[in-house]
Formats: sequence, C-alpha cells, structure tokens
Amino acid sequence: STVRPPEELCPIGTCMQVLGGAWTPNIIWYLSEGPRRFSELKADMAPISAKVLSSRLKELEQKGVINRSVLDTSPPSVEYALTELGGELVPAIRAIAKVGYRLKHESR
Repeated sequence: STVRPPEELCPIGTCMQVLGGAWTPNIIWYLSEGPRRFSELKADMAPISAKVLSSRLKELEQKGVINRSVLDTSPPSVEYALTELGGELVPAIRAIAKVGYRLKHESR
C-alpha cells in the first residue's frame, strides 16, 4: 500500500511554504537587523529585480511575517520590519546559514 500525505500540511511544510520562495530567506535575514526601506533591501540583495522584491514583500506581509509602514517623510517612503512571527523565523535561517557555510567549506 502507498503512504498518503496527510490532508493538512505538516508544520514543516507550512514553514517551508514561507521560506521556500526565491529571495525570501534573504529578506528575513536583512530585516533581522532592524527595519529597512525598499531601496536598502534592493541594494542589499542586488541582483534582485524591483518587481521580484516587491512581490516577495507583499507575500510576506500577507502571511504576517513583515509589516509595511509608510513613513511621514517628504517624499513619503516605505519601511519594512519583521513582525513577532517573522522574528521567530530568524533562528531557523541562522541555522540554515551555519550549515550552508559548513557544507560550502567542508566539501572542498
């Protein structure tokens, strides 16, 4: 008999739906140091396109991982910050980065 996946995603699958998008872990990584403006995130992650960055930020906002705030500046600017839930993803991303570093350097 074949093993069937459960009807609902397991917690790992749910988390990976958030982290699985291209550039998503990078966005969370850069926001882990504090709020950033769109242009700062774009510079941090060059060669990401503005279209892709905008799309990822919208997805993360919809999932409750980041907050988007319009600042009362002239001209107005937008700042992004991790929510409490988004902050809970940071240790997982740090752990992945640590293992990635070891894989990169120990496979030589």
